[in-house]
Amino acid sequence: MIELLSVETERWPVAGSFNISRGAKTHVDVVLCRLRDGIHEGRGEATPIYYHGETAEGCVQAIAAYVGNGGVPDRQTLLENMPRGAARNALDCALWDLEARRSGQPVWKLAGLPEPHALPTAYTISLNDPALMERDTVTATARGFRILKCKLTGEGDIARIEAVRRGAPHVRLIVDANESWQGRDIAAEAARLGELGVEMIEQPVRHGFEDSLEGVPSPVPFCADESCQDRADLPRLGAFEAINIKLDKAGGLTEALALAAQGRAMDKRLMVGCMLGTSLAMAPAFLLAQQAEWVDLDGALLLAKDRPGALEVHDGLLCPGTLWGC
Repeated sequence: MIELLSVETERWPVAGSFNISRGAKTHVDVVLCRLRDGIHEGRGEATPIYYHGETAEGCVQAIAAYVGNGGVPDRQTLLENMPRGAARNALDCALWDLEARRSGQPVWKLAGLPEPHALPTAYTISLNDPALMERDTVTATARGFRILKCKLTGEGDIARIEAVRRGAPHVRLIVDANESWQGRDIAAEAARLGELGVEMIEQPVRHGFEDSLEGVPSPVPFCADESCQDRADLPRLGAFEAINIKLDKAGGLTEALALAAQGRAMDKRLMVGCMLGTSLAMAPAFLLAQQAEWVDLDGALLLAKDRPGALEVHDGLLCPGTLWGC
């Protein structure tokens, strides 16, 4: 019988600050869920989706209440009966980890995935004045990162990317508007970003306004983030060529795997992203990212410290760790 060993919140400081169009963060509160079967222990970490109103304390309460109503279920039962979000992600990933340790097989093999190998991850350039973003770009490329993800806010974005390009003429660039382009001339912005070598634009419009992108000409593909939580969202994402899969949004690796499969069947290009969090949260996403065109799993790299056994970066390549699913 599987039991809930503990569920608690942890606070991890950010290295400096993490700035997006919605504000700055100096720390992240995560949920750590631990399950056991009497012999083995499985762990899962999740970060609340703040723009959905989730909090770490609320996720802890949701997990305790769900498990208290009937014990820890199997992954399929969990998927069918608990709402998507960070609480379900923590439980789902803990179940995967526990299954791997009980069976002696790694999660990638249990899930029918290819054996993971090092991947180039995007590194986030926080929203800032153009000169500061150029400085941060030079620092990131000196560390070996080959693809950068620039946070945007609407006003002044072209100047920001022009500055980033000066700092790194040859690096791959993707941008994340975080829903901030509502009411702007998106076609003009996209055209100029295309000239600057940007290869993908993430979430230019607000969730619920996806239709406003229909018919907008763009040399750069749009990627749905806030607009794509799980498989239920796919039918209304016709204007988006790509989807960003995050385990916290989807509510676990189980749903994320299904979302990736259905997305590919609908000819969607795949990105695997993350919230801020430690390598315990990045590890399951890293397995899914083996299938993705864009990998954005720098959530632990932006923290001031990480857990033992963390994923490591060598010359911009994210390498498997040993703290989960092995």
